[in-house]
Amino acid sequence: MLKIGSHVSFSDKGLLSATKEAVSYGSSSFMIYTGAPQNTRRKPIDTMFIEEGNEAMAAAEIGEIVVHAPYIINLGSYKSSTYQLAVDFLQEEIRRTHALGVRNIVLHPGAFTDKDADYGVERIAEGLNEVLNGTNETEVNIALETMAGKGTEIGRSFEEIAAIIDKVQHNERLTICMDTCHIHDAGYDIVNDLDGVLRKFDDLVGLNRIAVVHINDSKNPIGAHKDRHTPIGSGWIGFDAINRVVHHEALAGRSFILETPWVGKDAKTQRPMYEVEIALLRGDVAGRFGNGFIREVEELSSFFKKQEIDPRAFVLDIWSLLKNDAKAKKADPREPLERLFDLVTEASLFPNLSEEQINHRLIAWLASAK
Repeated sequence: MLKIGSHVSFSDKGLLSATKEAVSYGSSSFMIYTGAPQNTRRKPIDTMFIEEGNEAMAAAEIGEIVVHAPYIINLGSYKSSTYQLAVDFLQEEIRRTHALGVRNIVLHPGAFTDKDADYGVERIAEGLNEVLNGTNETEVNIALETMAGKGTEIGRSFEEIAAIIDKVQHNERLTICMDTCHIHDAGYDIVNDLDGVLRKFDDLVGLNRIAVVHINDSKNPIGAHKDRHTPIGSGWIGFDAINRVVHHEALAGRSFILETPWVGKDAKTQRPMYEVEIALLRGDVAGRFGNGFIREVEELSSFFKKQEIDPRAFVLDIWSLLKNDAKAKKADPREPLERLFDLVTEASLFPNLSEEQINHRLIAWLASAK
């Protein structure tokens, strides 16, 4: 069974509430933080409803899940206080991950800030050695995430990832989280040459190290080094390319995790598109939403065809406009999905559907376009 899910919250009832949220999206895997990703405040792990969560996971046939390390960890920092916080906090997060029964904790490798990339690679490897030596009682792997290359972050190339691994003593406990948005933004052409990208990764790092794949579309063209996610099909990568990633035989058996942004006009009512994205990538939209949903997507297709709107051309043209024309962006900053939503509501096409329901159908329409 395809192990696919999304990032979910880890709130008051810990693993139990996280599992219930994941089930609501139709997930067969999911990713959590063990606390807020922006700070070090943590509730005791034994208060996180682990037993109840595991029972709920078993009932939903959810097996392997993933933990993500907090963003504030920077093993690449030259500042001793920042570096030591990163080492100590990551060790604690590994122990919490172990208590949850999870095998992989995803980590942004780090940033070299005022130094250089060579320093960053050395410093991160030094930190990983210290972290792994201090947690050798666990079976948790650190999944280094491939990065987009914004700012001074390390992990923007397969070569940098390989260099870190080569310098780590217990590198059998290093796995990889490959992020589709990140490697696209870093300059790897997964749209037109996925096989070539995977071959290069295998040559430099090894496909056997990939444990997790983050599946996100990108708001920016290849090589932009921006790292701005967008729902599947509404960005520069597109549904077909991401679908090929998810079903590629070289990546079979991995956990595929969505980190796409929530969408909606009102920040208070914004919702993720996880449920429809998972159903589309699983190839089970009718089973999840019913045949009426399919008919309404077909209505959307007819509606946009009459207006001579080609989905891929529309999406890419709007992103190009927003990137290259400052005056146009200032006059109308709406992103592609929002513009499509406005066209549908202005035409009163589905007056009885909620904003979330209309967006679900738009995502499905973008995915079905050839």
